[in-house]
Amino acid sequence: MSDRTALDSRASLLLTDLFRRVAPVVDDLGGLFAANGHELALVGGSVRDVFLGRTGNDLDLTTDARPERVLEIVRDWADSVWTIGIDFGTIGVRKAGWMLEITTYRSESYDPKSRKPEVVYGESLHEDLARRDFAVNAMAVKLPARDSIELVDPYGGLADLAAKVLRTPGPPERSFDDDPLRMLRAARFASQLGFGVAPATFAAMRDMAERIEIVSAERIQAELDKLICGRYPREGLRLLVESGLAAFVLPELPRLRLEIDEHHRHKDVYEHTLIVLEQAIALEENGPDRVLRWAALLHDIGKPKTRRYEAGGRVSFHHHEVVGAQLTKKRLAELKFPKDVVTDTARLVELHLRFHGYGTGEWTDSAVRRYVRDAGHLLDRLHKLTRADCTTRNKRKAQALSRTYDHLEERIARLAEEEELAKIRPELDGNEIQEILGVGPGPVIGRAYKFLLDIRLDRGILGKEAAAAALRDWARENGLLS
Repeated sequence: MSDRTALDSRASLLLTDLFRRVAPVVDDLGGLFAANGHELALVGGSVRDVFLGRTGNDLDLTTDARPERVLEIVRDWADSVWTIGIDFGTIGVRKAGWMLEITTYRSESYDPKSRKPEVVYGESLHEDLARRDFAVNAMAVKLPARDSIELVDPYGGLADLAAKVLRTPGPPERSFDDDPLRMLRAARFASQLGFGVAPATFAAMRDMAERIEIVSAERIQAELDKLICGRYPREGLRLLVESGLAAFVLPELPRLRLEIDEHHRHKDVYEHTLIVLEQAIALEENGPDRVLRWAALLHDIGKPKTRRYEAGGRVSFHHHEVVGAQLTKKRLAELKFPKDVVTDTARLVELHLRFHGYGTGEWTDSAVRRYVRDAGHLLDRLHKLTRADCTTRNKRKAQALSRTYDHLEERIARLAEEEELAKIRPELDGNEIQEILGVGPGPVIGRAYKFLLDIRLDRGILGKEAAAAALRDWARENGLLS
């Protein structure tokens, strides 16, 4: 049996298994479209994922029917319908627990100066497949498939799946010119699937990287976020950097490739960053943590701006965490990330070096409380990022750092049990402060609150009487009480 025959045989078995699951819905719908004089096919990622063993309840379908006609056909059949994507030819349908997106045959192209794709409807399935991003996504199964399952694969997508390679259905230059975001998608699929990129496709990405600038920040952000949360993000990031795309969408990353010469010694920051990302991922407990991953990727982006050459051939990066936090906030905001993601990621970058002041455990309980207080809800992520940031090849040094952080976590746990660190508040509330000072609401109350919080962090639990006495002393020193 030839390799090709073996591949087709396995493909047939996989498709048959898929249709055992989806036939009650998609074959019924395919029959409905046929009865109304229209074609329907399962397409794209839904077909690709069958061969990757990743089938879910979300299916993509394509048809020659225009969106308004699709609505007429499915309105009485579906459990619910939504039209949020109708401007791009897509109608959403929910049926018996399945989520279906039905898109009219189409092609997309960009005006050279436009950020929005122009949708042009097509007339045939083959024409629709030709405009898909990669051959592995340019396969379809015609519906209904009650008697036989027909795989439509005009561009060799099945063979590309077997070879784990990404290749455009037609000339890559034409594909990327039509929609430059496809170049970024190549990196995203490299991260999600672990696939490589065909040489001609990579060459076009490298030559046309600047074209990505016409794509909106929102679309770029969506692809980068999927990339960073993929199973193999190093592969996707490497592709971004080596193709030159990163210079336009995430320029801080290639800037980490600092020159190292025989006179000045420091780590390869770019390679260190990728290792930290992988080590952070290994510490995840419940699937991809986008904030942790972005913080790991960006934690050292302040180093290029803060690099200084010191005596004895050493190199320093003083305050790179502060500069890095500012750069992180700026980059993620420009990419239109949600505000909480921007704030949390930047905060982790700012705090990622704090542990290194711990030495061999010299911190007072006050310093430990402040560490927890400053980390807030990010404490668990900060633990993971700090541990991931140890990439030394010196096993004794690595073990010593790990033991020291174990000790810090033990102290945090002990203090948390004794004092409920996550809920640290001054021992007097605003009303009590006003009563003691004999003043109403205003800036003085805020200053007093901060003073009481500081002594709570420094000295632990004092009790209300001692806290009130300390407040009165502070007020007299500041001329607020006689």
